Amino acid sequence: MGLQEQLQQDLKTALRAGDRERVSTIRMALAALQSAQMAQVKAASDQASAAAGAAEGETEVAIDRNAALSDEAALNVLAKEVKRRREAAELYMQGGRPDLAASEEREAAILEAYLPRQLSADELRPLVAATLADLGARGPGDMGRVMPVLMQQFKGRADGRLLSQLARELLGQR
Repeated sequence: MGLQEQLQQDLKTALRAGDRERVSTIRMALAALQSAQMAQVKAASDQASAAAGAAEGETEVAIDRNAALSDEAALNVLAKEVKRRREAAELYMQGGRPDLAASEEREAAILEAYLPRQLSADELRPLVAATLADLGARGPGDMGRVMPVLMQQFKGRADGRLLSQLARELLGQR
């Protein structure tokens, strides 16, 4: 079962259980996925019309407007939603609104259940150190070269801030 189907199923369950916060959060996630799907269709349409314009004679290009997002794209959307809620919670705490911060954290926790488990700092430290050694990174000046590799390697499994923090820490020791 795909991620979107799982969300739809869980929405029905939450509606039956009367769990308003879960219903609201899942609906927001489904709306974000639908928005991403529309953006994908628009990008495909723009690309097709540009290609049709370049190839004279072809005026009609078939585009599947109901094409579902891949699970990887859906996971990326959910990860962005979780990040957005964590950042909002941080801002609410700074603004002296712990009630709103707690609400954002609960929503993030609901969405995180649909994401792959994130690696902890203790799990990441040796993996990041091995990657730094493989790349031959010697100091903090190599951050610009190292971070894109780390972000690609741990995409979806680790937070970018944590990766950056660990890389700085390990590169500072060299």
